[in-house]
Amino acid sequence: MLEVRGLVKRFGRSTAVDGLDFDVRPGELLAMVGPNGAGKSTTLNCLAGLLRADAGTFTWNGEPLGSDRGRTVALIPETPFVYQMLTVWEHLVFVARGAGMADGWREQATDLMRRFDLEPHRDKLGEALSKGMRQKLLVACGILGGTPVLMLDEPMVGLDPKGQRELRTMLEQLRADGRALVVSSHLLGYLDGFCDRVLIIKDGRVLAQGTVAELRGDTDRPLEEIFLELTA
Repeated sequence: MLEVRGLVKRFGRSTAVDGLDFDVRPGELLAMVGPNGAGKSTTLNCLAGLLRADAGTFTWNGEPLGSDRGRTVALIPETPFVYQMLTVWEHLVFVARGAGMADGWREQATDLMRRFDLEPHRDKLGEALSKGMRQKLLVACGILGGTPVLMLDEPMVGLDPKGQRELRTMLEQLRADGRALVVSSHLLGYLDGFCDRVLIIKDGRVLAQGTVAELRGDTDRPLEEIFLELTA
């Protein structure tokens, strides 16, 4: 289980994340939602080691995440930066070799390219890819890496409808395979009925967390309505 306790991140006098606590279990998809500036991306960047937290602990199965956390946690950021001078296929080779994957990775990488319509662009350089294609490539690389924890920050942005549907199918498969998933998104309708638990944050603090059924209580309100009420 991924455990986050007391996460604090400040930028000067501004506190972006203020004592955040949450868990993510293997085979579970946690939806992290909140208004703009709530601290979602900052939280994910701290977990990935891209930002240094001012306070807090991160553990996986009871062991602290250290400098080698890249073997445990992978982040697909909202802004799809890729290596400009690597081709689509070379990105996947880079990830596979960096993760020390066995020989079967080529079949998996080829399947990911097919499912995300990347095959026709196999030999294109990163600098020649559209934003949507870059997003698809980063998602494919994140899935190929095989880390037990996969975090996705606004992964649907830039994906066409087919890509969004394919991503949801893949996330369902990854969850069934026992990977712990964290998805940050404003597309609450996409997550409603799909995620296992929801973490609603605002101003870097937890407003509510639990299953969608727990947040609804005795009502049948959509997740969007619950979110708007809590963050008003």
